[in-house]
Amino acid sequence: MKNTQKTVVITGGGRGIGEYISRAFLKEGYNLLIGSRNDTGLTNELGEGARFKKTDVRKLEDHRALAQQALEWTGRLDAYVNCAGFSRWCALSDIDECFWNEMIDTNLKGAFWGCKAAAESMKEQGCIINVSSLAGKRGSLNNSVYCISKFGVTGLTQSLAKELGVKGIRVNAVCPVYVKTQGLIEALKSKHSPAGGDDIESYLSEFARNNAALKRLPSGEEVANVCVFLASDQASAVTGQSINVDCGVLLQ
Repeated sequence: MKNTQKTVVITGGGRGIGEYISRAFLKEGYNLLIGSRNDTGLTNELGEGARFKKTDVRKLEDHRALAQQALEWTGRLDAYVNCAGFSRWCALSDIDECFWNEMIDTNLKGAFWGCKAAAESMKEQGCIINVSSLAGKRGSLNNSVYCISKFGVTGLTQSLAKELGVKGIRVNAVCPVYVKTQGLIEALKSKHSPAGGDDIESYLSEFARNNAALKRLPSGEEVANVCVFLASDQASAVTGQSINVDCGVLLQ
């Protein structure tokens, strides 16, 4: 009997924003395959509808293996979410080749290979979602390499929407502002960050009051809900978009 339940692959889906996205897709009834370097144990918690595969997103062959496992498990691949990535502030004077390679390879090359592997494995009507950032639309202090990586994701999203549209594959991105995850908290501890490593909670509260139209920051669930919408039939005419999930920080 043909499996009519949809299947989603989520890189970096075991923690941070990725965990929220994983939970949202599973709740929506998707088969869920998480790919990341480390198993956080989330799939064990979520049950038989979720599986984990060790994946280094910097390697094309790992993305291809992830897509192949989805096909072998369920016979289909409906959505591919490139969420694996990290944020780290660093002044220009302190940036070296190691820092550059680690961030570009993970945030940008990782998303590119994910898109390529997904496009190779998807049938018509598939959906690719890249988790980007407001940093993919505007520069910020001590954040050049991260901004480069996320500006690249915006260009990748727009370009592949044109290229893959003929196959019926839609490509979109979500651009959150700060979402309070452990990864963000650790990044804000840096002396180079806007918080300067001091009183992070106060910094985030003040940022929301001074910058967000809604005077708050988005939750992980709210970012995840936009991803689920973009993968749904209700978004069938939406492609090539990088949608802000920012409570009105960057009005466009």
